[in-house]
Amino acid sequence: MIQLYYWPTPNGHKITIFLEEASLPYQIHPINIGAGEQFQPEFLKIAPNNRMPAIVDPEPADGDAPISVFESGAILLYLAEKTGHFLPSDLRDRTQVLEWLFWQMGGLGPMAGQNHHFSQYAPEKIPYAIARYVNETNRLYGVLNRQLADREFIAGTYSIADMAAYPWIVPYEKQGQNLADFPHLQAWFARLQQRPAILRAYQKGADISSGTTMTEEAKKILFGQTARP
Repeated sequence: MIQLYYWPTPNGHKITIFLEEASLPYQIHPINIGAGEQFQPEFLKIAPNNRMPAIVDPEPADGDAPISVFESGAILLYLAEKTGHFLPSDLRDRTQVLEWLFWQMGGLGPMAGQNHHFSQYAPEKIPYAIARYVNETNRLYGVLNRQLADREFIAGTYSIADMAAYPWIVPYEKQGQNLADFPHLQAWFARLQQRPAILRAYQKGADISSGTTMTEEAKKILFGQTARP
C-alpha cells in the first residue's frame, strides 16, 4: 500500500487524483503545512525539500527495499510507470505527456503559486507584483487553451499531464482569471470536474483539512522560511 504524505494543496491533489484514478491502495499521512509538520525529522528523511507531497512505496517494482519519492511531478511519473497507467508507451505520445507535465511543474504551478501569494496572502499589496503574476497566469491559460483546441485532453488521451494541471486551474477566480475567456480550457475543466476519481480525491482533502484556517502564525511558517539548521 502506498504511503502518502499529504495536505490538500494543488500539488497534494495531483497525487490523490492519480491514486483514485488508478484504484491503487494508499494510506494518507496528513502533513499540516500551516502547523509546520513538514519540518519533522521523519518527514525530512523522505522529503528533504520540506515540501509535501511525498510517498513511500513498500513494494517497488524491483522487489527491493521500500522507496520514497518527493516532488509531485516525480511522484506522478513514478506511479504511472509502476502501474502502467496514464503514461503512453509510444515514444511520441509519451514525450508529449512529459512535455506538458514539466510545463506545469516549471510554469503553471510556480506562476499561479506566486499569483496566489501576492494577491491573497502578502501583507502588503504590491500592484506591480500582482499584475506580473496575474498576467503571466493569463498567458499560461492561453497556452493551455490553444493546446486543447482540437483535443479532449492535454496530450490527446487522459494522462498525468491532466492530473498535474487541473488542480492549478481549480482556484482560477483567486488567480484573477475568467474561464469564459478560454473556451477550450473551460470545456476541459468541466470534463475533469465531473470525473468520479477527482470528486473522491477532493472530498478526501476537504475531510482532512476541515476546521483548519490560514492564521497569521501559519503564514509566518509558510512564507518566512529560510535555510534551517
